[in-house]
Amino acid sequence: MDHDFWASLNKVVAGAGAYITDPQGRPLLVKPNYRDHWSFAGGHIDEGEHPAQACAREVAEELGLSLPVGRLLTVQWGQLPEQPFPLIHFLFDCGIVEVDAPVRLQAEELDDYGFFTEEESKGLLPPHLYDRLRAAGTARRDGASLYLPPAG
Repeated sequence: MDHDFWASLNKVVAGAGAYITDPQGRPLLVKPNYRDHWSFAGGHIDEGEHPAQACAREVAEELGLSLPVGRLLTVQWGQLPEQPFPLIHFLFDCGIVEVDAPVRLQAEELDDYGFFTEEESKGLLPPHLYDRLRAAGTARRDGASLYLPPAG
C-alpha cells in the first residue's frame, strides 16, 4: 500500500443527520450544549459506518429513539471558518413522530429539543442549516434527493 499517496489526499469529515417531523410537519431540532445554535439530531460518521448507520446510531444516542432511516433527502458540502477540514453531510428522512414521543435527551451533548415551524427555525439555525431544513422538506414532499450548494 502506498501510504504517501493516501496521506497526500484531501481530508474530509463526514456527518449524518435525521429529518424528523411531527404530524403537523414541524421539524425536530436539538440544541447542542457546545454550540450557540440549534441543529438536526445527528453527528459524525464513525470509522466502519456508512451514513445511514451513523444516522440511526446518533438518533438513538441523542434522542433515545429507534427510528427507521429512510431516503436520503440532502447532501451538502461545506467548509466553515471554524472547521479545519471540509464537511460532507447526509440528511436522511427518519419519518414522523408524535409530539409526546418518549424522547430521552443525551445530557452530555444536548440541552433541549423541540418541533418548530419553518419560520421559527429560521431564527434558531445558521443560514446553511436553514437552507438544509427547507431543502429537506422539499425533497420529502417531491420524493427527491437534493445536492445543496456548498455551505460556508
